[in-house]
Amino acid sequence: MEQIAAPDAQIWKRNLWVCVLGSFSTIVAMTLLLPFLPLYVQQLGVTEPAAIARWSGLAYGATFLSAALTAPLWGRLADRYGRKLMLIRASLGMAIAMALIGMATAPWQLVALRLLAGLLGGYASGSTILVASQTPKAQTGWALGVLSSGIMAGNVVGPLLGGVLPPLIGIRHTFWLTGGVIFLAFLATTFLLQEQPRQPAAQARTDGESGAVNHRVVRLMWLSGMLLIFANMSIEPIITLYVGQFVQGQQATTVMAGLVMAAAALGSILSAPRLGKLADRIGHWRVLSAGLLACALLLIPQAFISAAWQLVALRFLMGMALGGLLPCVTAIIRHSVPEGQVGRMLGYSTSAQYIGQVSGPLTGGFVAGAFGMQPVFLLTAAVMLLCGAVNWQQSRRY
Repeated sequence: MEQIAAPDAQIWKRNLWVCVLGSFSTIVAMTLLLPFLPLYVQQLGVTEPAAIARWSGLAYGATFLSAALTAPLWGRLADRYGRKLMLIRASLGMAIAMALIGMATAPWQLVALRLLAGLLGGYASGSTILVASQTPKAQTGWALGVLSSGIMAGNVVGPLLGGVLPPLIGIRHTFWLTGGVIFLAFLATTFLLQEQPRQPAAQARTDGESGAVNHRVVRLMWLSGMLLIFANMSIEPIITLYVGQFVQGQQATTVMAGLVMAAAALGSILSAPRLGKLADRIGHWRVLSAGLLACALLLIPQAFISAAWQLVALRFLMGMALGGLLPCVTAIIRHSVPEGQVGRMLGYSTSAQYIGQVSGPLTGGFVAGAFGMQPVFLLTAAVMLLCGAVNWQQSRRY
């Protein structure tokens, strides 16, 4: 038995690192065009400022819209035809889409190709499904935390590279270089990743997997995942204006706003694997509930800061509280559904998180415009407090 366990451990750990690198590169590709997107739209022949803004918004949001709509489909196909096959499809599709984006000659082509990138992509969500289903139950939280750190690092590095590469090599070459990097991820996925055989139904039941979906738990996790992203994104539209109340000068305001945004991401990157390991030891429900409540408490003082550095510190602590929670959500879903439905249920979870990514900034902008900026933090805190209380009550049953 020991001779069998060692290779299995090597396989799932190698799969994890392949998924981390592949997810990192594809997320970088989805986000790196944010700093130079208006410039690229202008290069494609759009000159009116309002039209540049409209095309830029359409192009940026197109990828996330198509990715949200297709995530459950790819999850279902992963259950049926294999998770590795879906990762191969996603990495090759993203590599081709990025190369084609660099060849666009009109703004409508840019939007269409960004839609295609979201449609063909889904590497990060596919990696989550594979890691969740192939990792030993006792180490699921840690593995998903490591993967989550890679995904969040891609969200940070993408815009940074988008600000550095175009002046050095040009916008079109930036897309082609990114496509080449994703093609390397495709090769690594094809030749290094090894999907383990699935357990027979009888064996799965022996290991404690229920034959039916626990819909109550799964739906609560969909809602919790959506609200986690909602809480993190709710201040995005107002952050520069809010920081500007405490910092003098446009350049200093921009730099400080960037630090505030990066602080939450850095906190999550550092804490995700550690909170995942803690959840494996004391229970995913406990860590999820405690993290939600901590997030709610940390949001309240953000509404009453007297200096910008205080917001940086509080967002960093909030990022640490949030870091391991999405892996906990994924792990709870994984342990609440049978093997044959893991992909589909996690696909719906991904779609719910995209809803939070859209609804968070929209709600924050609306509340700030109607009632001021402080209520944005307080409203988000109330939502997190309610979600944490519901999860804490539910956790007592498990």
